Amino acid sequence: MADVIYNSFKRDIMNGSIDLDTDTINVMLVTSTYTPDQDAHTKRSDITNEVSGTGYSAGGAALAGKAVTVDNTDNEGVFDANDLTWSTSTITARGAVLYKARGGASSADELICYIDFGSDKSSTAGNFTLQWAAEGILNLN
Repeated sequence: MADVIYNSFKRDIMNGSIDLDTDTINVMLVTSTYTPDQDAHTKRSDITNEVSGTGYSAGGAALAGKAVTVDNTDNEGVFDANDLTWSTSTITARGAVLYKARGGASSADELICYIDFGSDKSSTAGNFTLQWAAEGILNLN
């Protein structure tokens, strides 16, 4: 599997219905049995196989410290945020799905991207930490 930017996000970022640095952006964790569909998956309600376990709440967690910047060296727009930790958790995840959280039904929450960890990552009564890449969470060029 590979990282995926959902096609609906490309539309939503262009028409202004998603603003990465001012909207509430959440991260939910999914198991290895989730298969992202770049075309058909548009809302959080389309996501299957969210992780469950101690220290993790359905729907994931909100990003803090969000920032949108420009990288003139690499000719990219960059979206980044603080690393995210689920403390004292017992969970296993294969990837993360970022979405705009509207605070209501999952059918209203717009998808942004899926990040594949490359293999299952686990925590057992400890910290499960998502450490974003030094280049940011999402780079558009």
